Amino acid sequence: MNDLLAGGRAGPVSPAAQPRRLRLTPTIRAMVRETRLSADELIYPLFVRHGRKVQNEIASMPGVFQWSPDLLAAQAESIARLGIPAVLLFGIPDHKDATGSESCADDGAVQDAVRVIKKAVPELAVITDVCLCEYTDHGHCGILNTGDGRRPHPHLPEGYVLNDETLNVLADIAVSHAEAGADIVAPSGMLDGMVRAIRSGLDAHGFEHIAILSYSTKYASAFYGPFRDAAQGAPRFGDRRSHQMDPANAREALRETALDVMEGADMLMVKPALAYLDIIRTVRDRFEALPLAAYNVSGEYAMLKAAAANGWLDERQAVLETLTGIKRAGADLIITYYAREASQWLQQD
Repeated sequence: MNDLLAGGRAGPVSPAAQPRRLRLTPTIRAMVRETRLSADELIYPLFVRHGRKVQNEIASMPGVFQWSPDLLAAQAESIARLGIPAVLLFGIPDHKDATGSESCADDGAVQDAVRVIKKAVPELAVITDVCLCEYTDHGHCGILNTGDGRRPHPHLPEGYVLNDETLNVLADIAVSHAEAGADIVAPSGMLDGMVRAIRSGLDAHGFEHIAILSYSTKYASAFYGPFRDAAQGAPRFGDRRSHQMDPANAREALRETALDVMEGADMLMVKPALAYLDIIRTVRDRFEALPLAAYNVSGEYAMLKAAAANGWLDERQAVLETLTGIKRAGADLIITYYAREASQWLQQD
């Protein structure tokens, strides 16, 4: 066997050196499978907006919709029946302004959606995205350094996202979500100190029991394009590279994650997933104690949908292979727009 592995000539392969025996039948393959994917490891994102009877399909994300709160009870029930344990909510407001004021409103789209879902299916975990990009008229993730005479920091560039001024708003958003009944809050802005600010805000209002799922490693990725259609939160100018991570960096992911752990994050996340499987593995190995989620983002979903629609690949097989690969890389949980379909396919296996 050693000669065979070394590339030399060898006689008949020994009985102990035939791994193909364990691939012979579906039953045997299942028995020795190293990585197992199940519905209770999936999280389904939902986009919510004001109104009634609203079900707007996202053109760049076939099968994904913007929903009004009155339709969410039925959606939550169907999601729970599939064995999916949690949803992640993103809100689309009626009104946008420079400070994203509707993000904290008691009657905001997310706040209303949380109440509807928790009333309909109390056992379904509701996670809420905590960020300002969907709520601001400029589409950035925080309060900006403006050039209209009110610029608080004249030494900083116009349009710069003000870190510390934004942290208080993020804490207020998280508290408003907790008051509505959210189980977990998920800050996604990649601002310094966001986990500490949110933890302090939650604790000060009696929400010590609410967990924080931090977008601890979020890259400035081209794969977010369809999401910006869905959440209607694309920046009106510039980009988000001043606060989201450079796709070329790996060691920085460990630094960002360590800071969030130190600040009190209960769960971690890597976003996107497919181009960052090495980062998922690195974070998993370094931070073994905390649950790790990976976000299979909108662009990754749209690619598979487009390829399947053109008959270029088998959608079911490709999706389950993709999600299994994300889990194999080290993710405990996977946020994916394929959660519903994947759960149905897994039940058929």
